[in-house]
Amino acid sequence: MKYIELPDGERVPALGQGTWHMGERVQDRQREIAAVRAGIDAGLTLIDTAEMYADGGAERIVGKAMGDRRGELFVVSKVFPHNASRSGIRAACEASLERLGTDRLDLYLLHWRGGANLGEAVAGFEDLRREGLIRYWGVSNFDETDLADLWAVSGGENCSANQLLYHLGQRTIEQDPLPWMRARRLPAMAYCPLGQGRLLNEPALRDFAERNGMTPAQAALSWLQSHEDVIAIPKTSDTDRQVENRAAAEITLDQNQLAELDGLFPAPRERSPLPIV
Repeated sequence: MKYIELPDGERVPALGQGTWHMGERVQDRQREIAAVRAGIDAGLTLIDTAEMYADGGAERIVGKAMGDRRGELFVVSKVFPHNASRSGIRAACEASLERLGTDRLDLYLLHWRGGANLGEAVAGFEDLRREGLIRYWGVSNFDETDLADLWAVSGGENCSANQLLYHLGQRTIEQDPLPWMRARRLPAMAYCPLGQGRLLNEPALRDFAERNGMTPAQAALSWLQSHEDVIAIPKTSDTDRQVENRAAAEITLDQNQLAELDGLFPAPRERSPLPIV
């Protein structure tokens, strides 16, 4: 498994698992718990979730799946912007901890900027960090302007990650905000790294994967892992797919393969608004 350094030097897995859309239907509960457990067993020990996902249902899935293995995991959750006041963040965090059945989050993110007061949000995050309820905090769906505003707030430079939509078919962040982030050693977390599954049906990717002895998902994930500062968090409710995704961590694309993918899925030449799903 490749590891990515957070700004303070801690190393975290470059490939984990996401949970968006989990916890939405009672009839899927056991299958989803089994899938997250299968991911943990396979070595996908970084798990991303959020209070927004199924109104906390995804956090409950993660809590059941991790059981007594909390010490092996790096658990990430996210707070709504409307809960991001200094006191609101505390209440939201405590509720997430209860649903997860743990006493701490490894990383706690502001889900998107919305109408959040960044000064209040940072103060709330720093309170939680000092008290040990979270280890690190960060943001999600922040473009360069948002990040510059965050850095202008006292303590804003303590941000540890920015979670963004990023995959072979959606490379907008390579213009904004990835260069700004790289200048400050702020890693990106790539959500929907398989384009919500649509990327896997791209004929060009399927052909590339077949010729190179890998699946389309493995090709897409290994491309993300060719970056030194990107953490990918694919979501699946299929135990076999978890094993397939984990195998992508063992694939290193060579320069010819990377160049081919760059040609098949070119980066944008100009800036455009930050994509969010």
